[in-house]
Amino acid sequence: LVMFFYGSNGKSDPVSMGNKVEHQAKNQVAYDIHLPTDLGMLYKVRLGLQSSETSISQLSFHHVKMQNTSTLDTFSLTINKTLPLSLNGDRWIEFPVEWPLKEALSVVTYHITVFSRNILTKRNVVHMTVCVYGTHGDTGDRSLLWSLENVHQGEDSESFVVAMDAVELGELDKVVLLISSKTDCKLDVKKLHLKEALKDDPIYVFEVNEAFSVDANNPKIQKEIPVSFVIKGDKRKNDIDNNSHIEGSQPGNLTEYTIKVYTGDKRGAGTDANVHIILFGNEDKSEVFHLSQSLEHQDPFERGRVDTFKIMTKKIGSLHSIEIGHDGKGF
Repeated sequence: LVMFFYGSNGKSDPVSMGNKVEHQAKNQVAYDIHLPTDLGMLYKVRLGLQSSETSISQLSFHHVKMQNTSTLDTFSLTINKTLPLSLNGDRWIEFPVEWPLKEALSVVTYHITVFSRNILTKRNVVHMTVCVYGTHGDTGDRSLLWSLENVHQGEDSESFVVAMDAVELGELDKVVLLISSKTDCKLDVKKLHLKEALKDDPIYVFEVNEAFSVDANNPKIQKEIPVSFVIKGDKRKNDIDNNSHIEGSQPGNLTEYTIKVYTGDKRGAGTDANVHIILFGNEDKSEVFHLSQSLEHQDPFERGRVDTFKIMTKKIGSLHSIEIGHDGKGF
């Protein structure tokens, strides 16, 4: 049994509870924990089972109580959860620390959508975890191959959704993938989408686009992926008010597109955020292009202006739709 403590001054190292039992009664165990550094005001605790390799009987948690022996500040919470949360499932429980006169964070369910090519066929031999980082700490390593939902599998692509409960992370920053396998194999991961289950947006997109060569005899592969862009709904007051005009020509194996963005002539129509575009055709879709080098203006997307961009991409067939958005930065 392991605990992590998160405070305003940082995060603790894993605190193993194996040899720290000070008092034990029926259905109740007490531990004395000495943290080496001052974490400041605690706001979150993660409690769980460190090893995913060993098979253990289930552990049921009903109530937790913590007290700072110096200040006598006391926190208690009813949990009523059992670990693991399912067979081969998540082995961690997170809960916020609530203090008087201070608003606590909430526990939310995150949906992680994995877009890949061949993970589902190898899920029995592959171990894959993700750690999500945000302004309010991280989730720790959570399994990506348990309790799958909304599974879609085609000849050359697949996707599935994993639900994960965690104390709200704030704005997401990056994810870290850890991959290992019992056999030598290649795993092709395209991208991850992360969002709160009860909200349509924002959707944080992490582009991976990598085939991982996993060696059964080597340690885990670790890959850090910063957020690529954020998809937000049309409810933002200062979203770009635009029309887009796209013309295609086809030299060689690549297609060149000229993109003209007409930024609206309304108050707040422009943006200083980083704008991206993705083109979708009947054969394929383009990579993500960041529209930063306007042919007309050094500072694009100002109110009432037209900006032209030229991009080269693989052939995607007849263009039928685009995705355009920005990361919400700046005014």
